[in-house]
Amino acid sequence: MNFFLETLLLIVKLLYLTLESLLLLFIPVRKKSVAGEIVLITGSGSGIGRLMALKFAKLGATLVLWDINQEGNKETARLVKENGNVRVHDYTCDCSKKQEIYRVADQVKKEVGDVSILINNAGIVTGKRFLDSPDSLIEKTMEVNAMANIWTCKAFLPAMMASNHGHLVTIASAAGLIGTSGLTDYCASKFAAVGFLESLQAEIRHVGKTGVKVSIVCPYFISTGMFEGCKPKLRHLMPFLKPEYAAERIVTGVLREEFYVIIPQTASFLLKLKYLLPTKIIAAIGDYVGFFGFMDTFIGRGKKK
Repeated sequence: MNFFLETLLLIVKLLYLTLESLLLLFIPVRKKSVAGEIVLITGSGSGIGRLMALKFAKLGATLVLWDINQEGNKETARLVKENGNVRVHDYTCDCSKKQEIYRVADQVKKEVGDVSILINNAGIVTGKRFLDSPDSLIEKTMEVNAMANIWTCKAFLPAMMASNHGHLVTIASAAGLIGTSGLTDYCASKFAAVGFLESLQAEIRHVGKTGVKVSIVCPYFISTGMFEGCKPKLRHLMPFLKPEYAAERIVTGVLREEFYVIIPQTASFLLKLKYLLPTKIIAAIGDYVGFFGFMDTFIGRGKKK
């Protein structure tokens, strides 16, 4: 195609997309129906995973619950059934092990069917400075937070591509967009998860599978206990997110097929400053708000005693 014609078409397309974006500021995006869809959630035994399961169950989805915590996972399944949805299947799965992911994935396909919405939510945090972090914990963090995304997508994406229908979701983090002290392995794993889904979305779009959607969720820290003990310097300006609010926003983002779901919205603006301002200015702002030192008081889930 002629270069000038291609450029003209690009300008017209950009104008159209800009107008569309402006209209969306005033006209809410229609939410899709997930009734009858098979939704798999990893890390569903507690916290945000459990809350998302309950919300998707109310929308008529068939739930597939994965967690290494068998007792917590069964409790989530019980709560889902109590809310009137009997189409729930719980599986014990260690998402740090590739072969176990593949084994349980095959079991799900045989017993439930092809997963159409995959939500990679399972995650762990070491909470130590880099030189104080044991190699085993760094490896475990990468396996659960990053590699599990790859193996679950490898297991369930083929069916989505074949039917040109599906949705891949990863619960990453704002720490997957900006690095901070005390979270080197966590940030590395979340950056990896974000990069993987961005690249995979580009591949899916390139081959014309427009029916397969991708959502990357980057929330600020949520008060689920995972970051127990952390104290942002300006807590009144940067309070931890309430789990119920975060879960509702994530589900809404999936239903609206948003590519990036950054929570809260104000964080989106702050993260953009990273690319607009000089590094020294960002560091000065980070020091002022205590962003680079709030992990100094980290305790973590299950370690409070």
